[in-house]
Amino acid sequence: MVPERLDIKPTKRSPRVLFEPGRLLVMGRSIIENPSVFYEPALRWISGMADKWMANTKIELGFEYVNTGSIKWLYLLLRRLAEISEFACNGSITWYYERGDYDMCELGYILKSLVECPFRIVEINEMNEENYGNLLAGEI
Repeated sequence: MVPERLDIKPTKRSPRVLFEPGRLLVMGRSIIENPSVFYEPALRWISGMADKWMANTKIELGFEYVNTGSIKWLYLLLRRLAEISEFACNGSITWYYERGDYDMCELGYILKSLVECPFRIVEINEMNEENYGNLLAGEI
């Protein structure tokens, strides 16, 4: 049994994770030495919620920096979501990147090419705490 909500506070090395029915958000830095330990609860949450999945779920992703191990886990999370037919048909992903950060922009396009669902890539002025708060509040 998984909780209705998964809320992991950010650190200097790990992102904010907020998963709740209808919305999944991962924002910040992901420079974790052992990303499997960090991201495994998120993968379990997605798998546990698959049977009561809500249509029109929004995934919001944005990173200041993400290391290679974290990229693998982001792909695993997106792949698991794409396996859920209601998400694949009715969900959407938004990838936020900071203006001028061409590596993060390119990573968004790479991830977009790997999943079959609506995927937007959005440039914002700056990836910072203020914008994370605005994203959490639905203001961006």
